[in-house]
Amino acid sequence: MEAISHAGTVLGVLAKDGVVLAAEKKVTGKLLDLSGAKEGGYGGSGEKIFLLNSNVISGVAGITADANSLVNYARTAAQRHLFSYDEDIPVEQLAQRLCDLKQGYTQYGGLRPFGVSLLYAGYDVHYQFQLYHSDPSGNYSGWKATCIGANNGTAQSLLKQEYKDDISVEDAIGLAVRVMGKTMDSTTLGSEKLEFAVLTLDKSTKQPHARIYKPAEVDALLAEHGLGKKEEDAEMKAA
Repeated sequence: MEAISHAGTVLGVLAKDGVVLAAEKKVTGKLLDLSGAKEGGYGGSGEKIFLLNSNVISGVAGITADANSLVNYARTAAQRHLFSYDEDIPVEQLAQRLCDLKQGYTQYGGLRPFGVSLLYAGYDVHYQFQLYHSDPSGNYSGWKATCIGANNGTAQSLLKQEYKDDISVEDAIGLAVRVMGKTMDSTTLGSEKLEFAVLTLDKSTKQPHARIYKPAEVDALLAEHGLGKKEEDAEMKAA
């Protein structure tokens, strides 16, 4: 729990037509190679936000190595369900699978619990868009908007004030960006500090579509909401 409380903030907001995840990256540096996140793959740095299945994305806070293990387990569980039943795994069932594993690690001698909390944002035909949170004990709960990691108390109080039940995904994106801007430790927001993902329904196929933003898209989103890097910061970097 200590590792989780010091981890980068992860925020989830449930909207009527989608789910938004935003996360603060802690592993930053000028010499860090981010070419994979910029050019290849499905976006993201592989530190905070992961694609678990075509209908579920996840944000993690805590020990990243533990998170990688759980992410691989979740992906395997989702593919087994798809192979057996020829349909995407329901979001709550995937959360339950991971929580069963996490609970086992609290029960047996010689094992330590996974030091990671997860937010699951997903869609299925049973309950449409959903947002779940699970902790190292194996407990999980459904949320309209929630936050894990550092400064989660501040973020929760801001979400309580600003969240509305009929919020659209565009407004949810704006809310997530504003709350992250107020709760993150860093003074300026930028793609090197922030990961962003949105799960919506594809307008033509009506299937869930997960979009994990690439660094350039994150910077464009922040600029759109007036929270990007200030011009003087850019000039200082250039100098």
